Amino acid sequence: MLRIAICDDEEKQLHETAALVNSYLQSRPHLHGHTELFRSGGELLIRAESGEGFDLYVLDILMPELSGIDTGRRLRALGDGGEIVYLTSSNDFAADSYDVRAFFYLLKPVEDMKLFEVLDGAVKKLIRRRSSAIVVTTADGPRRILLEHIRYVERVGRCVRYFCTDGTVDSQTIRVPFREITAPLLADRRFYPCGASFVLNFQHVTGVSGQAALLDSGQTVTLPRTAATDFKKAWGNYWLEEKDAW
Repeated sequence: MLRIAICDDEEKQLHETAALVNSYLQSRPHLHGHTELFRSGGELLIRAESGEGFDLYVLDILMPELSGIDTGRRLRALGDGGEIVYLTSSNDFAADSYDVRAFFYLLKPVEDMKLFEVLDGAVKKLIRRRSSAIVVTTADGPRRILLEHIRYVERVGRCVRYFCTDGTVDSQTIRVPFREITAPLLADRRFYPCGASFVLNFQHVTGVSGQAALLDSGQTVTLPRTAATDFKKAWGNYWLEEKDAW
């Protein structure tokens, strides 16, 4: 089931956008989609903070109290990986939408076919991300972990610790190099090695300041001095390429 949140403070615009999205879902019955409507960013965040996030967010930007951009930032701070599509009557917020890793930014009035095209791209990206996983051998047996849930990976003693959005997972004692263990992660362009025993997921990095990588959990991870500059460049390139990849 594809869960879509639509948020706009203007009642007429909210229902017009909902009609477009529902028309899209009717034309793609294999998606089994469902929409929910919200009249403010605060109302939407109450639902998200309860652990009931969405796969896709279609957000107005110009809203009172909490803008669509601020709402997006709060969603990312919660670790929400849902794709965000912004609808707005102003083109002044493109850079801000990039900061919250929005999938796309559309100017109102939105043409049906253009919105359908953007939604197709967002859904394709979601499916690709959410079908990618690794299996980690733990003391309790094999554990399947979705790559999008992994914030970073670190060698801790003789095991590999996976820091995920829902907790940590420790592997059994490893007997091969760390780089070999993490090779399946490094084959995915979201992951980047920092030093000999650390791998970060760009998807969960919200910024880089000096030697610190800022994560969407609010946590700060210190980068090796020799790796910080290259990491920041690679992180920036990743998001630039993401905007054009779909």
